[in-house]
Amino acid sequence: MGIFSQALSLITGGDADLWRIVGLSLRVSLSATLIASLFAIPLGAALAVWNFPLKSVLVSISTAMMALPPVVVGLAVYLLLSRSGPLGDLGLLFTPEAMVIAQTILIFPIVLALTREAILPLDREYNRLFSAFDLSPALRIKTLVWDARFAVITALLAGFGRALAEVGAIIIVGGNINGVTRMMTTTIALETSKGNLELALALGLILIVIAFLINALVHLIGSFNRKFQRTR
Repeated sequence: MGIFSQALSLITGGDADLWRIVGLSLRVSLSATLIASLFAIPLGAALAVWNFPLKSVLVSISTAMMALPPVVVGLAVYLLLSRSGPLGDLGLLFTPEAMVIAQTILIFPIVLALTREAILPLDREYNRLFSAFDLSPALRIKTLVWDARFAVITALLAGFGRALAEVGAIIIVGGNINGVTRMMTTTIALETSKGNLELALALGLILIVIAFLINALVHLIGSFNRKFQRTR
């Protein structure tokens, strides 16, 4: 039986180890995306709407953070959570929670920047209307986020895809411990180095399927958004 056939057998046969790894990867990445979105979406909208001192500096910093090297983020989180670090007493190092923290930091600037880019043109379009109704800043942001909801959802999908594909940061803070912090990407790297190509290929196929699904959702949401814009 070829490697590809064995990989498919692992997937269709319900291999417990494989699906435990997939489940942990999805839980960690979804948690990181949710946490990042709770802060990045309102902050991205605020950067698009409000004018205040040092706004351009914050925009530049948030844009630059999109290119943060994952291993640097992993190292920073490791130093924070290690025994000698300021958060060492929490005992989070080498746990799924540590990986959630690292992924949240990585995808936060992505969701923030894409949200800001989605809301900027809407703010310019609605500016006179908002001024006429004298809307509060909070209600103005809420309205813009709702109207840009399709683009914001696309930003969340981009962040989720980035989190799911991450290797460097999570292997540093998670330790790639079997049954505890082993994710799809870190397992692929480990099992390939060990020569266990069947499991690595099976996880790779699942990652590809998830990537295609995310891409399909992005296109579908984009199509809904274009139809919505034409019917307004």
